[in-house]
Amino acid sequence: MISDRVRVVLLTQAIGPLDYRLPENMDAKPGCVVTVPLGPRKLPGVVWDADVFTDSPVEAKKLRSVLELVECPPIGPGLRRLVDWVADYYLTSHAAVLRMVLASSAAFTASGTITEYRRTGYEPARLTPQRAAALDALEDAQGLVRELAAEAGVSDAVIRGLIKVGAFEPVIISVDTPFPEPLADFAVPELNAAQCAAADALTAAVRKGGFDTFVLDGVTGSGKTETYFEAVAEAIRLNKQVLVLLPEIALTQPFLQRFEKRFGVEPAVWHSNMRSTQRRRAWRAVADGSAKVLVGARSALFLPFRNPGLIIVDEAHETSFKQEDGVRYHARDVAVMRGRFEGFPVVLASATPALESRHMVSIGRYKGLEIPARFGTAKMPEIKAIDLTLDAPERQHWIAPTLLKALEERIDRGEQSLLFLNRRGFAPLTLCRTCGHRFQCPNCTSWMVEHRLVRRLACHHCGHVMPPPEQCPECGDSDTLVACGPGVERICDEVNRLLPDARTIVATSDTLWSPEKAAEFVARVENKAVDIIIGTQLVTKGYHFPELTLVGVIDADLGLEGGDLRAAERTFQQIAQAAGRAGRGDKSGEVFIQTRSPNHPVIAALVAGDRDAFYDAEIEQRRSAGAPPFGRFAAIIISSEDEREAIEAARAVGGAAPTAEGMYVYGPAPAPLAMLRGRYRQRLLVHAQRSVEIQSIIRDWLGGLQFPRGVRIGVDVDPYSFL
Repeated sequence: MISDRVRVVLLTQAIGPLDYRLPENMDAKPGCVVTVPLGPRKLPGVVWDADVFTDSPVEAKKLRSVLELVECPPIGPGLRRLVDWVADYYLTSHAAVLRMVLASSAAFTASGTITEYRRTGYEPARLTPQRAAALDALEDAQGLVRELAAEAGVSDAVIRGLIKVGAFEPVIISVDTPFPEPLADFAVPELNAAQCAAADALTAAVRKGGFDTFVLDGVTGSGKTETYFEAVAEAIRLNKQVLVLLPEIALTQPFLQRFEKRFGVEPAVWHSNMRSTQRRRAWRAVADGSAKVLVGARSALFLPFRNPGLIIVDEAHETSFKQEDGVRYHARDVAVMRGRFEGFPVVLASATPALESRHMVSIGRYKGLEIPARFGTAKMPEIKAIDLTLDAPERQHWIAPTLLKALEERIDRGEQSLLFLNRRGFAPLTLCRTCGHRFQCPNCTSWMVEHRLVRRLACHHCGHVMPPPEQCPECGDSDTLVACGPGVERICDEVNRLLPDARTIVATSDTLWSPEKAAEFVARVENKAVDIIIGTQLVTKGYHFPELTLVGVIDADLGLEGGDLRAAERTFQQIAQAAGRAGRGDKSGEVFIQTRSPNHPVIAALVAGDRDAFYDAEIEQRRSAGAPPFGRFAAIIISSEDEREAIEAARAVGGAAPTAEGMYVYGPAPAPLAMLRGRYRQRLLVHAQRSVEIQSIIRDWLGGLQFPRGVRIGVDVDPYSFL
């Protein structure tokens, strides 16, 4: 006997929501995870609120029955509303968003144990090259067979063969081991007056409950983390769950140490480097409410918290919170919407808040909390500009004499320095001095970047790598390849030549690719085993090194090049964050900014320490241009493996562009990265006033067009990258 009809969202983007019969004695309310038939297959899905979708219902006699109600915590109404909003706002499918909610196989499997494998130390006498490579790559690894195979770059069969001969042993892992409870009053810190005022406002909001958004604006080294930890403590006392979002995986381990020092235990974590068993455990603990605090990357926003009471977005200005493929959401904005839908406060913490966040404070939508000075006796560093037209480095060098002298002085005093250049690798371009051939990625319109530490040329867009050739592929000459321009590895080489006694370390996403590597880096710096750090933006936030008293910005003009809407703001934020690493302890700090444009508004504001003047000027420029936050952008990206097909599809999109008051469509034109991962790309940019319902217009516009199977259409609402 059939009792009811349900609408189910499947976890496949190729198919929209479908209606099914609900068997008698099966109570599957909205939010329940179910298994349903689709043709000969059995697929997972979630029962959804029927009033969300406006299409006509299928005749009852055509409905198939739900097969199974999965033993899994249901997706709550607040999180379902968030999925609805993200799908609507970012013009994507419910299925694509829901896949992030059910991001672990734990959603579909019963609790219990699982078997992982680790090295035993035994090495067979006779090994195939694949088995030998696997043993070398997996010295300290542990995981499922497929995870070990992927990490070693071999097939599952290779790992299974090594298990059979005794080179790996099974380890039984419980997926339900509870996380220890953090103790709200384990080590309560002494806060200064400004911190106390901010902490009191945050704890009051947590205690009261209900939605509110706070911008915690404190200078670098002011103790923002200790301040919002008081709000975390209040949520723990109230048995609420807390999510702390971090912009980089590399920041996770140092943060966990600070958390443990304050609350007695480490929190649960969520990021892409976790093993599947770790993800299962965290997902289940979040869903059943036993994980009181979770620290994670942006995708943690979609986890099914049972009793959420607070979200903190740390370093909320960071552009890495914007997802650039798949569902192109911005975690900062989605965090605010989740707090709104589920009724709890959200804190956006930053020393350099995004211009949009400052604007929301100015119009009263968000509440601003300020910590204007550093904690204790630490003072903000003195910032000076080095005019490279007057104080130029030697030919084929990039460190100006003034900065080099300052580095020498720090080494003599036993202090530490940071050289900041937001460019990975050794050199951004390699060419042949004989014929001028430039090495370009075969899959993208970008240059191959030399990484001398690992002897590779790499594309930073698609990941293609190749060894540096012995001969030029164009003219055949040997020993003619020349590295052009500096990356952090080249700056490190220069430091090692000019200051041979200095102990250096390169800190980028290539070297700090896991929380463990980041922890090792922090330990070396804190133990004074490093004199000079050479790093990218990865080390400009979240790190506290009391002995670091000098910061040198190698090329401040790098981020100002090009026509990016946010170039000035992003450069100001990066340099201000880099400068903030200096003088965080008892010793005073000094910052040198190397530039060829010392009078540029960004550089002038940094040297003068006049952040408000820069932001005021920048927001007036945005206002006059109708740019965010006063206007809206959306990018439409058309791509195909066939260039002609991409161009024709883009012309079809442009030719069908609607007319609407207050909206303008520019393009189509080749994207700045005209080829990416082997696909040719065309772009249109939609610019509209805030009052224009841009999503509805684009949805109707693109929904009426048909494209060849090889063409992909992507929409990026509120784009941060214009490549």
